[in-house]
Amino acid sequence: MKPLLIIVAGFLISCLCFTGTSCRKKTDCVASVHCVDSTGANWSGVNVQLYAVVRTSNGGTVVADVKANGDTDGDGKVKFTFKLPAIYDIKATTKVGSKTYVGTGIIKLEEAETVEKSVTLR
Repeated sequence: MKPLLIIVAGFLISCLCFTGTSCRKKTDCVASVHCVDSTGANWSGVNVQLYAVVRTSNGGTVVADVKANGDTDGDGKVKFTFKLPAIYDIKATTKVGSKTYVGTGIIKLEEAETVEKSVTLR
């Protein structure tokens, strides 16, 4: 009886050990947006917005809840991290004096990758 109890206990412990650990994939998607002017010079302090426009059931469109914004660093870059792949619209804006510069684009995020996109401000 004692050997049977040891075998059953060993089986239960091994089941817990092997099923308790999961191999979850890292699915973080990173979007790196680089803002430049028409000559290719970096622009710092540019406000970058990532957003998704989705269609509603009645044929209209709305901006989805998943969105992000941030300002570029000294190298003209800003990074965003999302949990899942998606396609986002990019809108980059900055104001110099009385003139507003805008750049737009689209970025497609892939699972567990960093995707870089350059946006030219005009």
